[in-house]
Order: sequence, then structure tokens, then C-alpha cells
Amino acid sequence: MNIDTRKDGSTARIVLNGRFDFNSHRLFNDATSALLSEPGVSELEVDFDEVKYIDSSAMGMLLLLKERAKSAAKSITLLNCKGAVAQVFELSNFRRLFNIK
Repeated sequence: MNIDTRKDGSTARIVLNGRFDFNSHRLFNDATSALLSEPGVSELEVDFDEVKYIDSSAMGMLLLLKERAKSAAKSITLLNCKGAVAQVFELSNFRRLFNIK
């Protein structure tokens, strides 16, 4: 998986591309940790437009990110969830836990 990060004012976007699975853990953790430590960033957007596959370990990474963001007083939004990713989020009731657009 590839991860690109972009900042626009107080919003940081994490653009994921490829399979979001256990093998992505280190890369995802490094990218999100850097953004969580940025004092000017108050919202993180995770863009799933180019993600075709997500597994349970990736969902766990998102839950950990949510906890870490809450501790840092930052919000999380999941963007462009479609296909298999949207189905997984729907079946796991992620809509109750995350703002999904």
C-alpha cells in the first residue's frame, strides 16, 4: 500500500492506495503519528478512494487511530468509502463509530 499525506490548513488528509491490511501497519502508524503530533492539525481525513480491500487488522488500526486522535483532541473522518470497503464498514457498524462521508 502507498500512503500520501496532504495538509490544508487545520485538516490533514491521509490518502490510501492499495490493500489496507496487516502489512500496512508500520506505514499507516508512521503517517498517522506524524499528523497527530502536528499542533496545527485538528482534523484527520482518511481517503479510501483507491482502496479495494480492507481486513480486520486494518479496521483495528482505524480504531486505534480513533483513540489516539481523541486523546490528541483531533477528529477523524473516513472519505470515499465504496465497494468492498463500504460493505465491510456497514457490516461492522463503523458508521456508529466514525464520521463517514
